[in-house]
Amino acid sequence: MLLNVEANSTKVQEDLEAEFQSLLSVLEELKEGMLMKIKQDRASRTYELQNQLAACTRALESSEELLETANQTLQTTDSEDFAQCVEAASWMSYCPSLQAAKQIKDGVTMAPAFRLSLKAKVSDNMSHLMVDFAQERRMLQALKFLPVPSAPVIDMAESLVADNCVTLVWRMPEEDSKIDHFVLEHRRTNFEGPPRLKEEQPWMVVEGIRQTEYTLRGLKFDMKFMNFRVKACNKAVAGEFSEPVTLETPAFMFRLDASTSHQNLRVEELSVEWDAMGGKVQDIKAREKDGKGRTASPVNSPARGTPSPKRTPSGRGGRDRFTAESYTVLGDTLIDSGEQYWEVRFEPDSKAFGVGVAYRSLGRFEQLGKTAASWCLHVNHWLQVSFTAKHNNKAKALDTPVPDCLGVHCDFPQGLLSFYNARTKQLLHTFKTKFTQPVLPAFTVWCGSFQVTTGLQVPSSVRCLQKRGSATSSSNASLT
Repeated sequence: MLLNVEANSTKVQEDLEAEFQSLLSVLEELKEGMLMKIKQDRASRTYELQNQLAACTRALESSEELLETANQTLQTTDSEDFAQCVEAASWMSYCPSLQAAKQIKDGVTMAPAFRLSLKAKVSDNMSHLMVDFAQERRMLQALKFLPVPSAPVIDMAESLVADNCVTLVWRMPEEDSKIDHFVLEHRRTNFEGPPRLKEEQPWMVVEGIRQTEYTLRGLKFDMKFMNFRVKACNKAVAGEFSEPVTLETPAFMFRLDASTSHQNLRVEELSVEWDAMGGKVQDIKAREKDGKGRTASPVNSPARGTPSPKRTPSGRGGRDRFTAESYTVLGDTLIDSGEQYWEVRFEPDSKAFGVGVAYRSLGRFEQLGKTAASWCLHVNHWLQVSFTAKHNNKAKALDTPVPDCLGVHCDFPQGLLSFYNARTKQLLHTFKTKFTQPVLPAFTVWCGSFQVTTGLQVPSSVRCLQKRGSATSSSNASLT
């Protein structure tokens, strides 16, 4: 601590001297600039006045010859001749005296001195170059060490979680004009209440925020909550963090249950690829050979911690695995309440693909949409292209282009299952039914692959469409 005190005091002393030197440099530059302005103004006025004086001198010199001519003319003593000229005014052009007088008049009128103005072209007033540094002097006298900024206060009432975005709003307990920017930190957690000191997830940092609010966009809510804290910074030092807060980030999070998948489907987390060689069988045999015997379902992964009560139990065994032509895999989380939303992107060259929901009782030989236990949208690129809504072995052709990414919205209490273009949020089809038991996300693919995105909230545009009744009006009673 002693060493730190000495080192830090030396540093701040050097910083202070550097700041004052910088201030003195600014004042010197300002002084030089203002002095230059005075010198330039003086030189300009001097130049104008000297030019005006030179013009006056030249005009006076040119008048000497005129004065001499006038004196000679005025010295004419022939009064009789002058009188005769006056009497014969009509013959003025033949009178020598009058001609001389006219020459004097014309000479005076045309002389430079006659047209010369003796008013100075510039003023001698320099008051516009005066300065008053009284206010600046008071500001300099009020210079103090920068105070450490106070800790901001996060406004929970104004903060918002929606559309997989979080808008955080905060305020300063008192006005501080020295604040330069804010630093926001956030992290994911599964624990409600005040943030814990130790968390598995690290704090993520957002720097350089100039306003007292910030929106984090494009988040994936794969945990139930997020912790937030903010600190204010001036040019020299950062203040303490605000009291951390916890915001709930409700979203539907699930994984694919590999223990339910067809043996020709290779399942990795949220990705599935159809394998004509039966890759799953090879994987199972390899695990059995190693003496493990248990399918590597994400539900059994120790990284997931305590499973959710809604997650389906693992280890369905080989007899429950989808087989024959039912190239199907289910999600591992039951939907029995509320509204849930997820998206799936499939490869355009997949020969067949389907997405929807199904009861857990869906038979191992049953295909999606061909029984009363499942509902789906189905894309077929085999032999002929078709895009249909299927349920209970009935199909409705959809007259719309097939998007490469589908959004699925399940409103369990209302019995609504809607499908959207995930990019434009265009409604494609809605099933209206009454779910008699919890459902699971369900997928099928043949000669292709797909990837699921979870941890998503129901988009606001989807909620608006449902409120306006678009979903109900587009439902097909024959498929419910």
